[in-house]
Amino acid sequence: MKDNPIKHSLRYSLLGGLIALFSLDVSADIQPYNMTEGVTQISKEVFDLHMLIFYICCVIGIIVFGAMIVSLIRDRKSKGVPPADFHESVLLEFVWTAIPFAILIGIAIPAAKVLIDMEDVSDSEMTVKVTGYQWLWHYDYIDHDVDFYSVLKTSRNEIYNRSEKNENYLLEVDNELVLPTNRKVRILITSNDVIHAWWVPDLAVKKDAIPGYINQAWTEIDEPGIYRGQCAELCGRDHGFMPIVVRALPPEEFDAWVLQQSNKTVAGSQGSSISLQQSNKTVADSQGSNASLQQENKNIEQNALIN
Repeated sequence: MKDNPIKHSLRYSLLGGLIALFSLDVSADIQPYNMTEGVTQISKEVFDLHMLIFYICCVIGIIVFGAMIVSLIRDRKSKGVPPADFHESVLLEFVWTAIPFAILIGIAIPAAKVLIDMEDVSDSEMTVKVTGYQWLWHYDYIDHDVDFYSVLKTSRNEIYNRSEKNENYLLEVDNELVLPTNRKVRILITSNDVIHAWWVPDLAVKKDAIPGYINQAWTEIDEPGIYRGQCAELCGRDHGFMPIVVRALPPEEFDAWVLQQSNKTVAGSQGSSISLQQSNKTVADSQGSNASLQQENKNIEQNALIN
């Protein structure tokens, strides 16, 4: 007896669904399927919006595919169900146009609110300028006399598989971007060469760094910790070697860190001044020695003429 193609299709669909269901837990440790909730208020708003739209899509999928499966089983030809002979229905066309429109409006309202919040940098308490280079980052604390470069710290031995890779492989830097918790920080993002993208998922910040143009974003971190990201725009050979590490400190510790960095800057500038003064003194001594030598030679020439 020839197998019914509908039953055959449903059987394999059910089998595939069971395989996917049981393999989900196994692969969950390898690949996280959902976006991170983050550690800022705006990142939580983005996550909640994502989940709201996800659930709406799930409901739509259940209704649509449920109706299809019911129709395939209940109204199949083998049961002798006569095909429908209507050609058009104004009411039906109105309903299937109005419902998606209402759903989109329902999604657009909370989405617009979150987007407006993401772009609102007003009332920021400090500003950090981020500049992308091939292939490193430069951080400049506009409100403080602190700036530095941040470069990949992972060793070449790990990259070329000569040694074991550590937990933060390709996500570690020599100088971390240090930010305070519970303070709104405005982030100015630009580039010095090609287009980069500054992306830290836990902060819900992802902005292109464009040469000659400044994008802006903001963050207010709720919890101290270390949050990692990377360049998210293909920018050349070492694009994969541009990690971002943000260290969030309590406000008191951050202020102490800024003071420490400022003292290093002052000490460095004083050292440069001393070196410059020493160089000037050396040049002056050299010039004095040359003048004495010239005078001595002049005296010898005069004595030779008199004799």
